[in-house]
Amino acid sequence: MAKIGIFVGTVYGNALLAAEEAEPLLQAQGHDVAIFEDATLAQWQNYSSDVALIITSTTGQGDFPDSIASLFHDVKDKLGHQPALRYGVIALGDSSYDNFCGAGKTFDALLQEQGAQRVGEVLLVDAMENPEPESVTSPWVEAWGKML
Repeated sequence: MAKIGIFVGTVYGNALLAAEEAEPLLQAQGHDVAIFEDATLAQWQNYSSDVALIITSTTGQGDFPDSIASLFHDVKDKLGHQPALRYGVIALGDSSYDNFCGAGKTFDALLQEQGAQRVGEVLLVDAMENPEPESVTSPWVEAWGKML
């Protein structure tokens, strides 16, 4: 099965909660899973030939939470082509803002530019419709894990 790093960007804890709900679901499928909040580039690179699941909320005008912002910038500025990386994105946001799920969409676009292989579609979770994101993220994670 797959070695999966879950990289979390959270402000109020919803993205971390979604990650903590995802971990046992993926482990039950036989995957080796670890959660990283405030992840370093070195931790990211440990999964460069494996699988990354980015679960991030969006702040401000489509910005990254502090807990994942430096990782995003390091991946953007210090890494190039990542063709061996498989990944998924769960983007949490609020559709009442202009840049709905902007952080997750931006991370996805970067990884696409770097040649990484996205597994499945990006999941956009709207806080206006789903105040408890795990009700949407958990079924997506189960389906996503089976695609690996």
